[in-house]
Amino acid sequence: MALPVFDDTITDDEMDKMVKNATTASDFLKAVSHEGRLMILCHLVSGEKSVTELEDLLSARQAAVSQQLSRLRLEGLVVPRRDGKAIFYRLADHRPKRILEMVYDLFCATDEDGTPKTDA
Repeated sequence: MALPVFDDTITDDEMDKMVKNATTASDFLKAVSHEGRLMILCHLVSGEKSVTELEDLLSARQAAVSQQLSRLRLEGLVVPRRDGKAIFYRLADHRPKRILEMVYDLFCATDEDGTPKTDA
């Protein structure tokens, strides 16, 4: 996918749309720019999890997990579902998974010797 070229042929409407999209992207990136929220999203990629399951998976207190889930919910990245006293969360759409795949490729994927993979 090619990135847009900024030149003098861009109309005011196109520029306004780019600014709006940049704001939306910035808000999204801020929401995933915390290691706790990233780890929650990583766990939710495999499917819906209860708050208790996330606490156990993250070895974190309920208050901390709930705070991060609240931010992810506010940003529209996760969706809650109540079942009795338990609350379950799932990814709201494909965007978090796509970002996590890219982050994984850039920072987590390694060669057989344990060194980070590079495009070179």
